[in-house]
Amino acid sequence: MTLDYDLTSIQEARDLVRKAKEAQQTLAGFSAEDIDKVLVSIVNAVEENAEALARLAVEETRYGIVEHKITKNLFASREVYAAIKDIKTVGIISEDPELKVIKAAVPVGVIVGITPTTNPTSTVIHNAICAIKGGNSIVFSPHPSAGKCSFAAAQVVNDAAVKAGAPDGIVGCISKSSMKATEELMHNNDVSVIIATGGSAMVKAAYSAGKPAFGVGPGNVPVFIERSADIKQAVCDIITSKSFDNGMICASEQAIIADMPVKDQIIAELKNQGAYFLSQEEVKKVSSVVINPKGGMVPALVGQTPQTIALKAGFSVPADIKVLIAPLDGYGPSYPLSYEKLTTVLGFYTVSDWHDACLLSIELLKLGGIGHSFSIHCQDDQIIREFLKKPVNRILVNTPSALGGIGSTTGLLPSLTLGCGTWGGSSISENLGPHHLINVKSLAYGTKKVTLDTKATSSLTPSLDTNNTSSCELKSDDIADVVKQVLKQLQLC
Repeated sequence: MTLDYDLTSIQEARDLVRKAKEAQQTLAGFSAEDIDKVLVSIVNAVEENAEALARLAVEETRYGIVEHKITKNLFASREVYAAIKDIKTVGIISEDPELKVIKAAVPVGVIVGITPTTNPTSTVIHNAICAIKGGNSIVFSPHPSAGKCSFAAAQVVNDAAVKAGAPDGIVGCISKSSMKATEELMHNNDVSVIIATGGSAMVKAAYSAGKPAFGVGPGNVPVFIERSADIKQAVCDIITSKSFDNGMICASEQAIIADMPVKDQIIAELKNQGAYFLSQEEVKKVSSVVINPKGGMVPALVGQTPQTIALKAGFSVPADIKVLIAPLDGYGPSYPLSYEKLTTVLGFYTVSDWHDACLLSIELLKLGGIGHSFSIHCQDDQIIREFLKKPVNRILVNTPSALGGIGSTTGLLPSLTLGCGTWGGSSISENLGPHHLINVKSLAYGTKKVTLDTKATSSLTPSLDTNNTSSCELKSDDIADVVKQVLKQLQLC
């Protein structure tokens, strides 16, 4: 009997979770040192396979740049491990002798990771390392367009973990991608947590699965170049960021907001460093091929070069052009390029001062980036701090936004899963790390004794006396009634 594709994918999902649960129960008994050995083995294996995985990702998805995907794979392993290796996630993680509270970490269990086409191997590597660091297992559901490379990345990680003594199945991945299989994973009773890195619809589905979830939202990141900025460096940072892997990191800049007094300098420097300014006619052409009528990216042009996008739009640009710049007078449906563009296209606006930059950036964020990130190039710290009031959780200062947002060029936790907080519909507002993937138990000793003021039985009032260690004495014939009143006042009944 031949089963249809959906049925076999559902069965595969169930089998992977069953195996992951058994593996996790074994891993839960590992010491912090044992887990560290597993992580070191994973990092070494990723370093050996970083290029092969990067090439497989580009070949399968047709997105991005091999060399940059190699960098992302190494970042997701080497840099992430270096940042999290000293975080306590196993056993007793803190003791407070004064408050007499001991905190202990325990794993959350089996995690499901839903991964995107934009970072199909690096996201698997990052999320697997964070999961294992907390003593968990993880099963991935990759995007169908990146199923082979994501599966290969998961296999590299699992094999390396097993080589270091971890149980087989600690990292699994669906080989038969389907919506039915993803739904099975998200709703499986043995799954404890979901990490959803992908489109808004998938993230919403993860949050509605009835269990804890970590999702990320779009990042329509504005970048403001204020008049005090180092213009040359600012432009270098922006082009470096936007051209990195052809603009597919969600923290990459989406629209330049130029301060009027330095507008001409910014334009000249952009052209000097490899930006091509589109004519109004070319803006219309690019808009029609890059953005669909609903304001979303056309999948075929995600992570593409400026030359590919221009050719698709019916014109050509020189081979040395790194990004396309679209001058815009407004935002919203009439200005398609004001939306998020995970490719090598940037909007361009001019404002009179930083106040107007604030207002415009909020409007752009409302189009699909609320809660994610904002970038600013400025030397005036007072102005920079004004942007702390804006509805984003990452204000990235004088750095390439894509690399700063993931923690590569800033002090943020290195991560490829960036929370957007409640503004963006996310359960976390920071970069996801292993500390989000553990439960923390608290063992708390009593430090205060309850004594009773029984002088007036009509208004029996409990008080806390840290000096009186004797037991409470009730001077009432009706002890049961007194106890009931005390418990009520203590809000224990």
